[in-house]
Amino acid sequence: MSTPPRDREHPGAGAPYRVPPGPSSPPLVNGLLFLFARARWTRQMQRRYGDAFTVRMPVIGTTVVVCHPDLVKAVYTAKPTVLHGGKNPLGSVLGPGSLFSMDEDRHLQERRSLLPAFHGDRMRSYDRLIEEETLEAMRAWPEDEEFATIRSFNRITLRVILRAVFGAEGAELADLEQLLPRIATVGQRLVTAPILRRDYGRWSPGRRFATMRRRYDQIVSTLIDKRLEDPELGERIDILSLMLSPLRESGAEIDHSDVADELLTLLLAGHETTSSSLAWTVERLRRHPDVLRRLEQEADAETSALRTATVLEVQRVRPVITATGRLVMEPFELGQWRLPPGMRVVTEASAVHKDERFHPHARGFDPDRYVGHKPATYDWIPFGGGVRRCLGAAFAQFEMEVVIRTMLRQFELLPTHSPGERERFRGVAYAPADGGVALVRRRREPIGNRAEAGHQATVGCPVMAVDR
Repeated sequence: MSTPPRDREHPGAGAPYRVPPGPSSPPLVNGLLFLFARARWTRQMQRRYGDAFTVRMPVIGTTVVVCHPDLVKAVYTAKPTVLHGGKNPLGSVLGPGSLFSMDEDRHLQERRSLLPAFHGDRMRSYDRLIEEETLEAMRAWPEDEEFATIRSFNRITLRVILRAVFGAEGAELADLEQLLPRIATVGQRLVTAPILRRDYGRWSPGRRFATMRRRYDQIVSTLIDKRLEDPELGERIDILSLMLSPLRESGAEIDHSDVADELLTLLLAGHETTSSSLAWTVERLRRHPDVLRRLEQEADAETSALRTATVLEVQRVRPVITATGRLVMEPFELGQWRLPPGMRVVTEASAVHKDERFHPHARGFDPDRYVGHKPATYDWIPFGGGVRRCLGAAFAQFEMEVVIRTMLRQFELLPTHSPGERERFRGVAYAPADGGVALVRRRREPIGNRAEAGHQATVGCPVMAVDR
């Protein structure tokens, strides 16, 4: 059975509501399929109902899923008063000071205040920091023995965020490095099962999260106080300092809790997502030795066009966040449909990315499609779009490029004939089921002009200037 299009008069308006058709299956079934078999389930729904279909979901309610760039554009360009993105389970866990919890003027104002920290020139200043953390993590990589890379990439992305975003060092860096992975693990459970947010006793996820969150707030409050007392605050390049500097200069009151919410948002948005994309990069490159060989040549020649294109292609064929949602606040025109307030709209990246209508040979892995060409705005949406596009998208792509470059200069990544790894949902992001398995050999001499100039330490030697 399916749900047919429905017409319903909107009081005070001449046009009736018209909602796409969809299955009549129970919300819990739809939710489980959406979480754990999303790609296959979405293809089936799309074949049966078209590029927009309506499903009942647990927690978020009746939802329209869209799988066409024109419909995606309608969602991403809608007025902030018509579609809200802040009313979602993730925002509820992160707190009211998170961008994920905000809408309309407050969201736009907060976004504008953070944008300078992700400016291109500022972002590129983190090149050395990312390289240092990559070298340090890869010191433990075994030779001639298969291993899952995602654990190393998790460590790299966590440390980069703690240093580049939080500006953490010393005791605070050590404490956050231990605490934040646990917060992320428990927080993911609270997002997917809101009932667990309640305090059911000492060992319940709700109690554990609240306890860890209090400790996290204390550490961040200490970091904020140190920054505000620092006479050289304006010279620091970490994002926390960039957030606080104009506030201190203007004498504005600083809400420590809101700052903590925002920093936690930046962590969750850029930690496991980026590490999962890096693990997918290893997984894809091992199965495409021709691309791998050309990337090695590029790393040695100090160019980056193919590496940039490879990052874009990995994010197309293996997006780690495949859905972004909005809540309809006012009657919303979506193609031939007219949706009433209270419904959700979800854009499905994987379906758009793997559609032959928009990407020739869509299921193949072909970075050359993006060499010298930017992806179309609404055909390529791993970071969402519009005013709610991921703020750290450029930083994540830059970080991936530096990590890949460093890896290829230090190691020979050996190809494989094994079948590709399946996707596995890890609570926030989709990652390779086996963790992006690699087989590597250390290079006797790192390749690349930077390495020859002595700029870069080798993996087998201690790395200087890394906070411990």
